[in-house]
Amino acid sequence: MKFTKSLIKGKLIRRYKRFFADVKINKKIVTAHCPNTGSMKGLIEEGNEVYLHKNDDPKRKLKYGLEIIKANKKLVGVNTHLANKIVNHGLENNLISELKNSDTIKSEVFFDKETRFDFLLEKNNQKIFVEVKNVTLFRDKETAEFPDAITSRGSKHLLTLIDAIKKGYKSYLIFLIQVQNMKKFKIARDIDNEYYKNYLIAKNSGVNFLAYRCKISSKEILIEKKIKIIDE
Repeated sequence: MKFTKSLIKGKLIRRYKRFFADVKINKKIVTAHCPNTGSMKGLIEEGNEVYLHKNDDPKRKLKYGLEIIKANKKLVGVNTHLANKIVNHGLENNLISELKNSDTIKSEVFFDKETRFDFLLEKNNQKIFVEVKNVTLFRDKETAEFPDAITSRGSKHLLTLIDAIKKGYKSYLIFLIQVQNMKKFKIARDIDNEYYKNYLIAKNSGVNFLAYRCKISSKEILIEKKIKIIDE
């Protein structure tokens, strides 16, 4: 997925109230919209290099949006709203080998009255639900982790993917790793042990888990390669 305009480089001053980030661009300080409501653990140190897009819509109060943070020498895509667009591009261009050549791809499809999954695919008359989780947490040079905070909503999605299997669907969960050069992925069980337990239940119930890392630059973010999921 290519950025429509070149991103602007700056230095992070602070992120606050979840939705705001003050950034220094040259000698000017601007307030940017932060499109990630999560903890952003390990990413928001003062002085980190960041990349912003500029929005020319006169109706927007904030003219800048935060897209990428450089933390520990790695570029990290922090715009959670892009995750589904990146995966959709990957599905359409057969970058996800387990789901390539799908006959149809539909976005934001309800499974029941309470739960909507990110994608519904159909391939050889088999319907497949796909849920996407955006991953930005890493605590060593090689291993990406999810979640970065307790996520009851994430646990609910795991259990509902099991229900989908019982009703004849195939179920996939893709951990989209928007961190450069990660080699492995694991569940951060020390952060949310309940999610880890539900992950194991879902895995044993037939939910398919995939981890794909992204290639990230100030010009584009797209799916690069599959990496190994390790259970600890």
